[in-house]
Amino acid sequence: MKQIAVAIVLISFVVSLVVVAFTLNQVEQERINLISDLEHRTTLLGDSFAETVEAYLNNNSANYLQKVVEKYSNRERLAGLAVYDNKENLLAMSIHLPADDAKFQKLVADSMDADKPKSAFIKFENQNMYVLALPLHERESVVGALTVVQNAGYIDTQLTEIWRSNLIRLFIQVLILSVAILFLLRWIIWAPVSQLVEAIKSMRSGKTTQGASGLPNFFLLKPLVTEVSNIGKSLHEARLSASEEARLRFEKLDTPWTAQRLQELIKVILKDKKLLVVSNREPYAHYKKGDQITVMRPVGGVVTAIEPIMQACSGTWIAHGSGTADREVVDKFDKIGVPPEEPKYSLKRVWLTQEEEDGYYYGFSNEGLWPLCHISHARPIFRKEDWDMYQHVNGKFTSTILEEIKSVTRPIILIQDYHFALLPKMIRDSRPDALIAMFWHIPWPNSEAFRICPWRNQILEGLLGADLIGFHIQLHCNNFIDTVARELESLIDYEQFAVRREGHVTYVKPFPISIAYTNTSLHTPQSTAYFKQKITKIQREHKLEGKLIGLGVDRMDYTKGILERLTAVDIFLAKNPKMKEKFTFVQIAAPSRTRIKKYKEFSDDVIKKTVEINKKYQTRDWKPILLLHEHHERDEILPFYEMAHVCMVTSLHDGMNLVAKEFISARSDEKGVLILSEFTGASRELKDALIVNPYNAEQMADAIYTGLTMSQAEQTKRMRKMRETIKNYNIYRWSAELLKTMAALE
Repeated sequence: MKQIAVAIVLISFVVSLVVVAFTLNQVEQERINLISDLEHRTTLLGDSFAETVEAYLNNNSANYLQKVVEKYSNRERLAGLAVYDNKENLLAMSIHLPADDAKFQKLVADSMDADKPKSAFIKFENQNMYVLALPLHERESVVGALTVVQNAGYIDTQLTEIWRSNLIRLFIQVLILSVAILFLLRWIIWAPVSQLVEAIKSMRSGKTTQGASGLPNFFLLKPLVTEVSNIGKSLHEARLSASEEARLRFEKLDTPWTAQRLQELIKVILKDKKLLVVSNREPYAHYKKGDQITVMRPVGGVVTAIEPIMQACSGTWIAHGSGTADREVVDKFDKIGVPPEEPKYSLKRVWLTQEEEDGYYYGFSNEGLWPLCHISHARPIFRKEDWDMYQHVNGKFTSTILEEIKSVTRPIILIQDYHFALLPKMIRDSRPDALIAMFWHIPWPNSEAFRICPWRNQILEGLLGADLIGFHIQLHCNNFIDTVARELESLIDYEQFAVRREGHVTYVKPFPISIAYTNTSLHTPQSTAYFKQKITKIQREHKLEGKLIGLGVDRMDYTKGILERLTAVDIFLAKNPKMKEKFTFVQIAAPSRTRIKKYKEFSDDVIKKTVEINKKYQTRDWKPILLLHEHHERDEILPFYEMAHVCMVTSLHDGMNLVAKEFISARSDEKGVLILSEFTGASRELKDALIVNPYNAEQMADAIYTGLTMSQAEQTKRMRKMRETIKNYNIYRWSAELLKTMAALE
């Protein structure tokens, strides 16, 4: 601590010297400017009075002169006027001025003798005054003098105020700097080093189950942490190799995961058991178009991830029936077989009133939990009535689930996402024999951020009713464990990442979600012709022929960094004027949650920003930004992926973001560049993307330029590595690891 105190004193002394030096210079410059301004104003004022005074002086109108000087005395900073004849006799003077001041009279005499203005700063009754004496003329003869007296005390006041404000600022800076230094040395350096030492001890003793568990995420220690992490992983892999080989004996380790391979695994794990999945969004929705009923498959990570599991295990999926024709196609148990073309599992729909949907979904889930978990500078809104409806709807789904599993022994239930935080405990209270897994598809914030939720303990207790809670990345697991440790009385096993509360154990594990990547090239003879035709049509429709294309594909959501991305395009064009008319940024933005005010305002802001940038740069035949504010099916987006030179995924905070992986999967030509936010879960896997901070518009603008000018060889090298990553960890592997972990808990 002594060394820290010395460092703080030395740094504070240096900062003080710098501040004093700058203040001295600032005060001197301000003094010069104020005096110059005062002299200028006084001269103008004197000249304006001189002609009038000369006229009345030559006519011997002494009484009138006295009235004039009295009229203009003590006006704002003008202290008064005085008029003398050429014999230095006082003819008229403001009553507040001293008639017999020697310095005053000498200044008047000097002015008449030299026949030119004279000025000086003179103290009157401890007040600093600026006095200007001007000779008065009749024709070319000096017949007297006019003195203009200005109050100059404000100059000292302003200079004193500069010293005062700068010293206060200095004190605050020194205080903040001292605290920052103390924090830096004590908690940011000493604490991570201590944490690293403890992690190494745990790995050496074999207590740590993950190679990187407990290692500090601190940039100064990054090289050391990387090496230690690699050593830990090697030790961990060596210890588990025998058990892993036995557990995966039935798997073909030399082949990638496919739907067929997942099916074989499910047969081994689930045997004849049925899996029950619960989510807010349904995998298939029915809508009426005229007299016809059409089926739409909603896009999204949840549906993409769970569909292969359900088709393989013939289970039941419970979801909110939101389609306009959903009620018309279900049976008396509110069920329908899906997929429509070849039913493989059952979809059971739960019906919600408009009031229930407004409070549970739009209210608490998406105006409360969504911004709370994404920490994207949108203030969460928590209303008591929304919370009541959230509890009510979770209870409604619980009743449906309990009815579905009433005759099932040891049911297996997989709950999806933040809409059902209370569901695990509600189910466990009635069916303690159930095996319950909960996957949280969005980020989990740090414990300090989560504390603002008024019902945080109820949410945590609800989640801990599950046997397994899954997140996309380890950081979100860490945040959840930290939140539980801070808010609830529980026993936490940091080696197993498990929480024991009231006799029940909940495991918390990372499962980074992916996509159904296949190694089938889009450039077969048939597909090549099809995509060329689609791309040509898009280019003609939007005047994109021969253009360098930037692409963004998102829901119209404030967490996706769309405004920040548009700002980066603006900066890019300003810094690279040669790219004008050569580059077009295409933003596909599907409307989302339009009934929520924040989303409507955000959509308006994006449209306004697009118009502003287009107006700034557009020419007769070119606009820099093409905003497609409408829903696109996946097949409609693929041609945009194919034609894009750079794809920007700049989420401010995102659990994973599958758009990044879909773009890479679509680029079987191994061309194109991915610009990826460091705040997405995908950035942990796709390290060959251009990783950017979405809050740094300059950095993103430079990344656009780097991507557009990157050599084909470098593009291929990067894209090939990222495609291999997605190939090895696709959605089928995600599903397999989740199910294997669940099975291990039985």
